[in-house]
Amino acid sequence: MTHRFIPDLTEEHIADKQLTGLQWTARHAFDGSPFYRSRMKSQGVVPEDIRTLEDIRKLPFTTAEDLKDGYPMPLLSVPEADVVRIHGSSGTTGKRKILAYTKNDLDLWQDMFARCYELAGLTVEDRVQICVGYGLWTAGAGFQLGCERFGAMALPVGPGLLEIQLQMLTDLRSTCLCSTASMALLMGEEVQKQGLFDRVALKKAIFGAETHTTKMRKQFEESLGLEHSFDIIGMTELYGPGTGLECMAHEGIHYWADLYIMEILDPETLTPVAPGEVGEMVVTSLQKEASPLIRYRTRDLTRLIPGACSCGVSMPRVDKIMGRSDDMFIFRGVNIYPGQIGSVLGSFDDLSAEYQISLTRRDGLDHMSVSVEHGPQASRETSTALARKVSEEIRKHILVRSDVRILGPGELPRSFAKTKRVQDERGTD
Repeated sequence: MTHRFIPDLTEEHIADKQLTGLQWTARHAFDGSPFYRSRMKSQGVVPEDIRTLEDIRKLPFTTAEDLKDGYPMPLLSVPEADVVRIHGSSGTTGKRKILAYTKNDLDLWQDMFARCYELAGLTVEDRVQICVGYGLWTAGAGFQLGCERFGAMALPVGPGLLEIQLQMLTDLRSTCLCSTASMALLMGEEVQKQGLFDRVALKKAIFGAETHTTKMRKQFEESLGLEHSFDIIGMTELYGPGTGLECMAHEGIHYWADLYIMEILDPETLTPVAPGEVGEMVVTSLQKEASPLIRYRTRDLTRLIPGACSCGVSMPRVDKIMGRSDDMFIFRGVNIYPGQIGSVLGSFDDLSAEYQISLTRRDGLDHMSVSVEHGPQASRETSTALARKVSEEIRKHILVRSDVRILGPGELPRSFAKTKRVQDERGTD
């Protein structure tokens, strides 16, 4: 199949592009950025040392702390006169991660995002309702500019504004929804609650920005009447969202390996994990001018998927983001990721996709409470027995005791953005 935006490249061609881009990035950053020049010199490496792709391991790592320490314009590798836009991601006051963009950076980002819409099977006839944040954040700008570059109709509503969201869905007949998984779940609940299902023309959704469970995804797909939903990846540090998307075969997320290198490393030893094993995603940009990334530790946990995809797209694949290495919490000596508990809850048909974990400390001992809603068809009378079963499954799979509370539909707080799954109050007790 011929694509307008997605290049059909062999592994060898991708490797050639990666080596050329890696060598250019090392030289560009060394020459243009005092930070990178100092960091590379302290590592005992110069751009001429990068002769093969394996030489990437000679280069230093970059972290979120480096970006905050270099506030307000960290990693800047071009004259400020060449910067046409900045975007930022969350952080404490005065310590946000601010990233700069040249005109070429923005053009490349739009083309990259257009690939995502193409991979999702959209056409210029589609109407794309964009329900993510605008302004300093990259999400809204990325989704909108990529949509316009692709040629579909953009409906830039932004987050929240539930009444307007539903009005756009029914009156303008949006065919593709772009949001967080939490927002899609909330929209689905409202469509069902207000009896709007037959007036909604949605066929597809593109969602990201937070980890999700299979049950959560199935719930919003059914409540919105979707034919497909697609997991998208991206981060402000690497342009923004749009650096990869799941295809219609749903066999993983294709990422744009001709534009950045992805390493999967053990988060403790920072050495490569075996093919197919879970590790931390570390990325290096290949054409980024204003704020190039060299071995940036994303803290996101995933794995590379070996082999070719049945969809026919030659770009390599990565699994969905399974959590963050810094999202892990320690409870009574056990390392736990919220997604592990979400997976246990997902095995119970009578439970919804909404849950929250609360950690407290009483008399010097840690306690964990898991609150989860029962589904609309489930009986409230069975909640005590169900809570006991859920608690037993958590102990069986994660080896910790927990107090499980079964709540009614809609009792947990909803979010237009990322849902905060863990409330850790142990430090305040």
